Amino acid sequence: MILYGSISSTFRPRVATAAPTTPRRSSLLRKSSTIKECDRMKKRRRIVLSVVVTSLATALATVPVTVFGTAAATAATPSPTVTGPVAGGTPSEVMFSTTFDLATIAYQEKEFFLSGTASSYTSASPLTSDGKWTVTPNGTAPYTTRAVVRRPANPKKFNGSVIVEWLNVSGGVDAAPDWTMSHTELVREGYVWVGVSAQWIGVNTAKGNSPAIPGNAARYAPLSHPGDSYSYDIYSQVGQALRTNSAQLLGGLKPRKLISIGESQSAARLITYIDAVHPLAQVYDGYLVHSRAATGSALSQVAPPAATPIVPAPAATLIRDDLNVPVFVFQAETDVAFSNLAGRQPDTKRFRSWEVAGTAHFDDYGLEIGRTDIGDGQGAIRGLASMQNPPTNTSAGACDLPVNTGGAHWVLDAAIHWLNQWVTNRVEPPRAQPLQTTGVSPVVFAKDANGNTLGGVRSPHVDAPIAALGGVGNTPALCVLFGTTVPFTAEKIASLYKNHGGFVAQWGRATAAGVVRGFLRPADGVELVNAAARSQIGG
Repeated sequence: MILYGSISSTFRPRVATAAPTTPRRSSLLRKSSTIKECDRMKKRRRIVLSVVVTSLATALATVPVTVFGTAAATAATPSPTVTGPVAGGTPSEVMFSTTFDLATIAYQEKEFFLSGTASSYTSASPLTSDGKWTVTPNGTAPYTTRAVVRRPANPKKFNGSVIVEWLNVSGGVDAAPDWTMSHTELVREGYVWVGVSAQWIGVNTAKGNSPAIPGNAARYAPLSHPGDSYSYDIYSQVGQALRTNSAQLLGGLKPRKLISIGESQSAARLITYIDAVHPLAQVYDGYLVHSRAATGSALSQVAPPAATPIVPAPAATLIRDDLNVPVFVFQAETDVAFSNLAGRQPDTKRFRSWEVAGTAHFDDYGLEIGRTDIGDGQGAIRGLASMQNPPTNTSAGACDLPVNTGGAHWVLDAAIHWLNQWVTNRVEPPRAQPLQTTGVSPVVFAKDANGNTLGGVRSPHVDAPIAALGGVGNTPALCVLFGTTVPFTAEKIASLYKNHGGFVAQWGRATAAGVVRGFLRPADGVELVNAAARSQIGG
């Protein structure tokens, strides 16, 4: 954008001549020069931010608007009995999530127990790769699970949409990766977030039955889970309760839309839920499937603690294309590689897929920065610092290589915004090109001259790079999901950017381009450029 031309000129070095000075005056002049230089730096930052804010505001006016069809209607899914809010202790005792006091961001948290009778499902024929499954209930069992509700302290801030996250249990305990990765967007836009313990492992660990992870046996004594064959109906019933018992669960807030979301292992559960259960339950108005593999989860399996499938999902499982609600698939480089491209399917009026360049299945923001990010701009500042000095030690253990420090968090914020627009205002998200590949089995990504993947959704992290960001190649264990960062040398950065102003200008242009195309939120754009202006990169 032309406005960014003024950024580079702002940082042009100034050449001045001074009259000879006596030794007695030289120290005073040096001190005065330092003060003036500080003032100039502050002025430069103000100019950068002013230009960016103006550019982002202009960008919003150019975002295209398209429309899609009918939203979901609520069907006759049973509504469970709700108990709570639960007193004593906090839900975060047995849930990997953010660690700060929600009161600091004007949110509040309450936990509820939900009890009912859930159905399992079966299919008369093997499940097919197209996802067009016909399933029927196959037995019932009682359950009591929990839901954690986070909502604006001021009811007037509620935007009408409830994000319902299928809590992830890959680590042997409930985790809320999508809250951790996107809470800054959820909070500033006034969403309610609900985390659901849909699976047996999460409930079992909360009750204190895991030898490796402490739970809270007293607090969670009432919980019981019959096994993951019943997880799909439990998830439906929690959604139904949010509609029929919002007075208790949401403190009187009236939800207009329920948006389902799940990451990684939870994304696999959602694939099966969407293909098998959504046509029957019709509870959720839209889905965000975050970091899916090639397949879904088993429709039914043996009783816990074993997990042997009874009705397995096909090795390659697509999202069915005859749905009446939108589905948004969000993929990092790791996910595209590990699925061997088998999860790809074309965009439609009710399906959208974004593959994001320079990202990993989970990264430094989700593992560390996001857990304490209160939305004050420090997350962006810490993110730039991490790209220059990426960590190997994480909250999930030590990795052999520095983990990914890319832009997944920022693009995920935009994906959530667009999915909400899709289900509430029938406005489609922008379409994106897939990541460029040159081979499969294994997937090989096409790289630019700086070592970053071509194609896909772009961010300033790859279009104004200071590191090569990847989604594969780390070890051991869970670190295979955390990607890599290879920081550029000082010489490499100097070859890309003439000075600090050159870096800020390029970063700003890439950020504005992301907002124009709909892949970044304007508020995030301001944070990102402010972080660049405050850095010393290129200086």
